[in-house]
Amino acid sequence: MSTKSRLSKQQEEDQDDRASELQLNEKDQRIQKQPNDDADLNPGELTFEEDTAGGMGRYLGVTSCTLLIVGRIIGTGIFSTPSSILSGVGSIGASLMLWVLGFLLSFCGLFIWLEFGTMFPRSGGEKVYLEAVYRKPRYLATVVFAANAILLGFTASGCIVFASNILVAAGQPVGRWTERGIALGVIFFVTLLHGLAPKTGVLIMNSLSIFKIVILLFVVVTGWVVLSGKTHIADPHYNFRDAFAGSSTSSNDYATATFKVLNAYAGWSNVNYVMNNVRNPVRTLKIAGPLGLGICAVLYLLANVAYFSAATKAEIDKSGVTVAALFFGNVFGSVAERALSVFIALSALGNVITVTFAASRVNQELAKEGIPLPFGNKFWASNWPTGKSPLPGLIIHLIPSVIVIIAPPPNIVYPFILDVEGYPQQIVNFFIVIGLFYLRWKKPDAVRPFKVWWPLAVFFLAAASFLLVAPFLKPANGVGDTPPLPYYLYCLVGIGILLSGVLYWAAWRIMMPKVFGYELVPRKERLDDGTVVTVFSNKKIQ
Repeated sequence: MSTKSRLSKQQEEDQDDRASELQLNEKDQRIQKQPNDDADLNPGELTFEEDTAGGMGRYLGVTSCTLLIVGRIIGTGIFSTPSSILSGVGSIGASLMLWVLGFLLSFCGLFIWLEFGTMFPRSGGEKVYLEAVYRKPRYLATVVFAANAILLGFTASGCIVFASNILVAAGQPVGRWTERGIALGVIFFVTLLHGLAPKTGVLIMNSLSIFKIVILLFVVVTGWVVLSGKTHIADPHYNFRDAFAGSSTSSNDYATATFKVLNAYAGWSNVNYVMNNVRNPVRTLKIAGPLGLGICAVLYLLANVAYFSAATKAEIDKSGVTVAALFFGNVFGSVAERALSVFIALSALGNVITVTFAASRVNQELAKEGIPLPFGNKFWASNWPTGKSPLPGLIIHLIPSVIVIIAPPPNIVYPFILDVEGYPQQIVNFFIVIGLFYLRWKKPDAVRPFKVWWPLAVFFLAAASFLLVAPFLKPANGVGDTPPLPYYLYCLVGIGILLSGVLYWAAWRIMMPKVFGYELVPRKERLDDGTVVTVFSNKKIQ
C-alpha cells in the first residue's frame, strides 16, 4: 500500500469519526458523561476530566482500534502454541474444542469488559473497574493490580519468538545468547519507537496488524487447498478421523491448555487500556471490540484446521514453537519454511509493538493514581520527553521484559511464561465479573451504554472459577508441561505476585505511617505536559 493511499484512508477514517461525533444526540452525550457525575462510581482520586488530560489527546478511530485488537491477539500464540495445546490434551478433536471454548469465553469476557468500558471510558482497563467496585480498603485493589501489571507486564515471549525465527530464516544456529541479544534489541527498539515517535509507532502497528491478517488468510487458503487433495500431502483428512482418540482425562491438562488458548486470544480488551486516546470512546469500543475479536476467532479456528491437515499428530507434537513453519515445510518445502519464519517474526514484532503501546498507558495510569514508585510517581506519570507519549511508562514495561529475556533458559521460559501470565489474570477476571454483579445490584440505575446478557457473565464466572481450581489437580503425566518445574508452580508464582501487592500496600498505607507517625495526604498536581497526577505527602501526626 502506498503512502498516499494510507494517508487518504486515515483521512477518511478521521472524517467518519468526526461526523459520527457531530451526530451524537443528547442521549449519547448523557451516556458519555453521566457515569462520572456519581461520586460513588468515580474510580480513583482523579475526575474524568483530570484523568483524560495531557498527552496526544483522542486520535484513535474505529479502524485503528480494531487493528489494535487484531494486532494484540494475533501474535505468537496461533503460530507457536497449537503443538503445546495438542500435547497437553492428547487429541486433535479435544484441541479444536478448546479453541472453540477459548473463542466463546473470550466473547463473554469482551461483553463484560464492554459494559465496564462504556460505563468508565478512561484508560487503565481492569485497574479502573477494580477501583470502581472494590473501594475499601482504599488503594488495595490498585496496588494489587499494579503488582500484576508491572511484574508480569512483559513481552519477553514475543521478543524470543522473533529472535528464534529470524535466526532460522537466516540459516543461523539458534544460540542461547544470540537469541537473547536479538530479543533485547527488539524490546529496546519498540520502547524508543513509542516513546520518541508515537505517530510512527501507531502507523507501523497498524501496518503489521494488516500484514498478520494477510498471513493468516494465506495459511487458511493453503489449508483448503491441502484438504482438497491437490497437493502432495498423502492423506490430509487423516487427523480428522477418530479425532478424539487419545484425549486426556485430566482436568489439570485441560485447564493448563485452556490458559494457553486464552493467552492466544488475549487482547480483546486492548482498547480498554487506551480509552483516553480514543475518539468517541463509547461508540468506538462497541464497534471495534466485537469486530476485532470476531476476525481473529474465525482465522484462528481455520488456521488450526489447516495445521492439522498438513502434518500428523506426531509431527505436530515434536514441532515445539515452530508449528507454522512445519506446516509450510510439509506443503511447500524447506524454502517456504524459511520464508514463513520471517513472517512469524514480523507477526511477533507487531504483537510486541501493540502490547507495549497499551501496557505503557496502564503503567502511566497507575503512576497518576499516586502509587509509590522509585524516584517519585510524577516522573513515571509524565509524557516525558515529547509531551505526547509516556516514555517513563514504557521504561516500567521494559525493565521486567529485559529480566525475563536474560534470566531463565529459553526452552523452559516460553511455556512457563504463558502459564504464569494466565493464572493471576484469571484471578483478576474472577473479581471483575463478581464486581459486575455487585454494581448491577448496588447501582441499578447507573448509565450503562452496553449491558452484557447476564447468563454470559455467569458462564464466564463459572469458567474462571474452574480455571482457578483445576491447575492444582495432578495432570495425567504427573509432571505437567514444564518439567523439571512442578506442574503447580506457575499457580503459586501467580498468587505470590498478587500477594506481594498486598504486602506492598500494607507497608505503604499502614505499617510505615504507623511506625514513623505520619498520615498520607493526597493532592493533585498538573505537570508541564498537561497530565494531572495524584501526589501523596507525609503529614506528621502531633
